[in-house]
Amino acid sequence: MASTLEAPAAVEPAAPPRPARRGPVRKVAGQAAALLRRTAAIVALLAVWELAPRAGLVDRTFLPPLSEIVPALWELARDGRLWSNTEASLTRSLTGFALAIVVAVPLGLLIGWYRPVAELLGPLLELFRNTAAIALLPVFILILGIGETSKVAIVLYACTWPILLNTISAVRTVDPTLVKAARSLGLPVPRIFQKVVLPAAVPTVFTGIRLAGATAVLVMIVAEMVGAKEGLGHLINASQQNFAIQDMYAGIIAISVIGLLFNHLLVLIERRFTRGQASVRR
Repeated sequence: MASTLEAPAAVEPAAPPRPARRGPVRKVAGQAAALLRRTAAIVALLAVWELAPRAGLVDRTFLPPLSEIVPALWELARDGRLWSNTEASLTRSLTGFALAIVVAVPLGLLIGWYRPVAELLGPLLELFRNTAAIALLPVFILILGIGETSKVAIVLYACTWPILLNTISAVRTVDPTLVKAARSLGLPVPRIFQKVVLPAAVPTVFTGIRLAGATAVLVMIVAEMVGAKEGLGHLINASQQNFAIQDMYAGIIAISVIGLLFNHLLVLIERRFTRGQASVRR
């Protein structure tokens, strides 16, 4: 009787092990560690602020501990002075900031795209870009008065330059290969500008807008210190003159928080407009 040989069964390759899922505890721990890394420097600064006056390293008359500033900040918020002054400052700074965007972005696109316009306006831009906005504040007050118009105008002037210069640079640094490819496809100039130049220029334009956002707050505070009856700059200046040191530092903290929130809002808007493009490290 002939013996039959059975073929060995094929051995299936073992499936690669699945990576272990991170448990919720490890996920929360990772998020907490990331938050700690981002806030460690701020926490250290606040700790130094609290401990240095108490240890006698600085005169607590002129730099009170943070624990004495927080009640003053709460009192300003409770009696409404913080909100009324903040509203006045934000109204002025946001108005000038918005007008700067409306003026500087189209002008920057025009100068960056058309060389004759750049050659015509270039010397004038170089003259004014090197003139500090704060140095021109007395001129704005003399011409426009001490009211709201001069304050909005100085913010407009100061915010125009970072937006304008970054917009010009954004248009001029667009990859020429992309422009040549669009022209080879027969696209008209307006379509090339819309489909190629503008999308490539958006990240750099927003860099200028974010710089202008910080400038708007700082210039507004200085302008309010010179001549204003309300605003965070007026609050800080009046508190310093009346030797209300806690209120002065409370106003400074309020300005820092507003600047931080404003910058974060601009980052969110930038991500919305640059979605789908290569992410830029900040």
